Amino acid sequence: MDILTGGSLLCGELSVPASKSCAHRALICAALADGNSVISGVTMSKDIEATIGAMTALGASFSVEGDRIAAKGIAAVPSEADIDCCESGSTLRFVLPVAAALGADSVFSGRGRLPQRPIDIYFRELGKNGVTFVTSSMPYRLSGRLNGGRYEIEGNVSSQFVTGLLFALPLLEEDSEIVLTSHLESRPYVDITLDMLRRYGITVDETQNGFHIPGGQKYTPHDETIEGDYSQAAFYFVANALGSDVRINNLLADSVQGDRRIADIVKESCSSGSVGCFRADCSDIPDLVPALAVLAAFGSDESVIYNAERLRIKESDRLSTTAAMLNALGGDVSVTADGLIIRPTGNMHGGTVDSAGDHRIAMAAAIAATRIADGVTIKGAEAVEKSYPDFFRDYTYLGGKANVIVLE
Repeated sequence: MDILTGGSLLCGELSVPASKSCAHRALICAALADGNSVISGVTMSKDIEATIGAMTALGASFSVEGDRIAAKGIAAVPSEADIDCCESGSTLRFVLPVAAALGADSVFSGRGRLPQRPIDIYFRELGKNGVTFVTSSMPYRLSGRLNGGRYEIEGNVSSQFVTGLLFALPLLEEDSEIVLTSHLESRPYVDITLDMLRRYGITVDETQNGFHIPGGQKYTPHDETIEGDYSQAAFYFVANALGSDVRINNLLADSVQGDRRIADIVKESCSSGSVGCFRADCSDIPDLVPALAVLAAFGSDESVIYNAERLRIKESDRLSTTAAMLNALGGDVSVTADGLIIRPTGNMHGGTVDSAGDHRIAMAAAIAATRIADGVTIKGAEAVEKSYPDFFRDYTYLGGKANVIVLE
């Protein structure tokens, strides 16, 4: 689906989607709890549907009514589970060790760029602790039951491996230890995990170089309301910096979400009343990069985004696709080894951009278009369904122009 956007600032009040990071984690915890839980305020998306499907395949059950999900924890683990992760890297990396801890022989499939996203850490560490990978490429087939013990994890690949183990290891009889062999990037995402585990009755002890996880624990049912997602709100923070007036009513000021830093970055870069420039270390906030790049493209001087090399293995090579999107609209963006250099041209104009199947590229392009009078055509705009299915509905509700010109 191609959508023509542009030429209109946004104005109004809305609720952004619920935090996808929090929702994934709450759904998994509720599925592992012995009893019934209710998770409210959930925004359904392709990724959330994938996690619901994965935990259903492992024996949990869910009833969805609007934004409310009633979850019944796993009573009996199936001997075999067929788990379709769709394009959700979170689902794959969170649920794979859980399935191994439950002892279910499992097949994990997926599509898009998901088969290219690395899980070598799991091959190595789960393989040393009772799990056999029958295949080394997707669909991944694994058998055996996970054992407690020592897990050595590189912290600079993806925090999702740490989160997956934090979900799984409390289920084992033995105590376990996660030892970080390098600096843990995206630490705020692990903080979200630890916070959610605590809410569902799980204890994790932080050590000097990792985490100690007591075995023999049980998840307890808990009713949870999911807060608004700062990674989605980031697009509106940037829109406001570019002249829009969007008020968001469901963000927590004291959220543990790392992406709440968007508020500070925008405030600091616009301290003079107009967009200036900035240097952003995005090792802990990689999801903000497309929105930040749009902000920088309308700035007064060169901005630099760095420590974001892991974006190359997202739904797209997000460094390259962010640069290509802005350059197609008159920008001057260079890709570096670990980020982007954005040089404002003062000549942003209409054009055609390709979402590359990446939800964040599509949304970033739409926000850039609010300052481009002659319109931006976004190819593959349906990519927003992955995390924010109602993005273009909200965009037009706020006064933005978004017309479908090709429906596929």
